[in-house]
Formats: sequence, C-alpha cells, structure tokens
Amino acid sequence: MKSCLFCKIANKQISSRLEYEDEKIFAFDDINPKAPVHILLVPKVHINSLNEIKEKDKDLLGHLIYQAKILAQKKDIADKGYRIIINCGKYAGQEVDHLHVHLLGGKPL
Repeated sequence: MKSCLFCKIANKQISSRLEYEDEKIFAFDDINPKAPVHILLVPKVHINSLNEIKEKDKDLLGHLIYQAKILAQKKDIADKGYRIIINCGKYAGQEVDHLHVHLLGGKPL
C-alpha cells in the first residue's frame, strides 16, 4: 500500500530504530508511548486490520504474539507483567490502517 505509514517503514522509505526485524515482521517504539515500554509489532505484509485476516495468516499472528513475549523478556518487563493490545477499527482506537500489536509494560497498567 503506497500511502501506508507502516508499509513505508517496512520498505525502508521512512527510517525507524527497530527493536526487532525478521522476514515477516518488524518492531519499533511507539512515537506516543502510553507506558515506559510501548513497542509496536507490525507484519511486513499489508493487512488493514484484524477484520481482514485470513486462515493463512494464523501463523503470522502467532509469530507477532511470540515475538511480543520475547521483547517483553528483553525489555525486562515479563516477570512483572505486560499488556498486548490489537486495536481493530476507529472506535477501538486504531490510528494506522495496518494490523499491528501494541506491547506495553514497565508500570502498573
């Protein structure tokens, strides 16, 4: 998607300090954090929202959640607890029309 912010980051058209990257996903700090640790995990393939996923995307979603756990451990928030959020649609607070997972922690939520 040409105008998608996250697609531009995935395609290196916009630079970002990545916390994690592999062939399927990338992760970076949210520019408007709601907690001391607020990382976005984003698939490289464009999917508008959770409403758009297909059966073939099950492994990708599992990979996003698994890597969120790994990042929680890396950021030393796993033992005290963290939150994983997927907003779906405007009413839920989805601001970028590209599926992404929020990892939040580092304080009581």
